[in-house]
Amino acid sequence: MSIAPTQKPAQRVRRLRLLPLLAATYFMVSGGPYGLEDIIGFAGYGRALALLFVLPFLWSLPTALMIGELASSVPEEGGFYAWVRRAMGPFWGFQEAWLSLAASVFDMAIYPTIFVSYLGRIAPALTAGHRGLLLELAVVVLAALWNLRGAASVGEGSVWMWLVALCPFVALTGFAVWTGAHVAHAALGPPAQLNLPAAILVAMWNYMGWDNATTIASEVDDPQRTYPRVMLLAAGMVMLTYLIPIAAVAWAGIPPDRFTTGAWVDAAHLLGGSALAVCVVLAGSLDSMGTFNALTLSYTRLPYAMACDGLLPSVLTRRNAARVPWVALLLCATCWALALNLTFERLISIDVLLWGMSLILEFAALVVLRRREPDLVRPFRVPGPAWVALLLGSGPVALTAFALWAARDEHVRRIPASLFALLIALLGVPLYALARRYFQPAPTAKTF
Repeated sequence: MSIAPTQKPAQRVRRLRLLPLLAATYFMVSGGPYGLEDIIGFAGYGRALALLFVLPFLWSLPTALMIGELASSVPEEGGFYAWVRRAMGPFWGFQEAWLSLAASVFDMAIYPTIFVSYLGRIAPALTAGHRGLLLELAVVVLAALWNLRGAASVGEGSVWMWLVALCPFVALTGFAVWTGAHVAHAALGPPAQLNLPAAILVAMWNYMGWDNATTIASEVDDPQRTYPRVMLLAAGMVMLTYLIPIAAVAWAGIPPDRFTTGAWVDAAHLLGGSALAVCVVLAGSLDSMGTFNALTLSYTRLPYAMACDGLLPSVLTRRNAARVPWVALLLCATCWALALNLTFERLISIDVLLWGMSLILEFAALVVLRRREPDLVRPFRVPGPAWVALLLGSGPVALTAFALWAARDEHVRRIPASLFALLIALLGVPLYALARRYFQPAPTAKTF
């Protein structure tokens, strides 16, 4: 009789289908052209377009293929953490989860910052001083409350936010094409102050996060078929929604030096007037909210899965009737709120480095599972033997090494950002030792 209350709510929980998972994945990776402005400002139009076209083939597509195989063959809660743990044992599984959770602290602080940056374009008094910080905290709280409703609610909401957030860019692209037909086009050369390494880092950040959707595998309908389709569809959609607006504003003749974070608003005002500018502001804020909301869904499943394996306190296995690990959700939201004061550039450098290191472990898991479990059912498989899988990861590994070098001039409290990221990564070793000593596997997930 005591089992029924735990099982019965789970039977009523709706699972994520293809379109909601696609929309959620799109927000986890991109959300739209918002955040691309610095690439144009750092590199100019020609280099920005080249970066955003070439980078997916070295960074995004290999990752999407790797995720398609692992997510379809090991569709477990915790996603990439479960893959690495299965392939290389609990120590490396813990390191994978630690790198991802540590990266989330910096990653999740970016989106409330962008939210306030866009609002400040039309209402600077609303975002000035402590009011801006309160708005950022409001984003964290709203996403936490939304996520308490369950994965299906987040996915379905992502579909509508996805459509609304992209609508102003459809209009902006149309105005830009019309304007470009009547004015001289912008030069595709470098801006006044070229900073190509910084542009590459921002481009890498805009193309990362593909694995985030895999942590909710047990909440997805038919994950073996759904994940590969979502990964490949999302990869193409993200690239197109980056390239088309940038090509359009280049055609319209807007100087690249005018592009910094939030500059899509200025471009919209110049091309379509104040009404379009307001729409871009509101859609940009909605986009940041949608990305933060979707990533909250992803990251909060990691502490839950680790607690089930005895690597974190068992209280983190508590879930509500919608199968949401609510204690893990509250813990993550608190950590994200504490990182809100870091600057945008520092957040990107550390975020890219930590996520890149976790990505290397995922490619290692792909190779190891190919060798150790050749008979594992793989509904989707990257063509070729294990060495092809190893070659597939060479691009992401090389780009992560580049990010480590490029972050040498960024500092966090007088510590180089690259060294700061490495220290955070190494902290996972003693934390694993403590986890093995003090925690035990949870017998079952608790509903409360």
